[in-house]
Amino acid sequence: NTNDLSQLFKCFSEPIRLRILNLLLTHGELCVCNIVDTLEISQGVVSRHLAYLRNNDILKSRREGTWMYYQITEKDKFSQSIINQLKKNGFDSPEFKKDLAKFSKLKNTCK
Repeated sequence: NTNDLSQLFKCFSEPIRLRILNLLLTHGELCVCNIVDTLEISQGVVSRHLAYLRNNDILKSRREGTWMYYQITEKDKFSQSIINQLKKNGFDSPEFKKDLAKFSKLKNTCK
């Protein structure tokens, strides 16, 4: 379906969503608070992008107490091949590297 394909590419066309995916591809499941602290973007903006990715079956979420945790889902072969290519070749920019360096310096901020 061309609408599904269009939605899929919209998921990968936003810089904040790509930064989020970079973190999740590198570190697996993460709490929203870790993503917010790393990207230094408001919780509302991060949550809106996470919801967009979740609503398009790129991410799955689970609640633990008051915290929401997200991880990349295995949607289908096509989207998974795009995600694998992003992981292998697509995250070489200075901004992505800066995000990963900052994340590694932060302690678990969920309390």
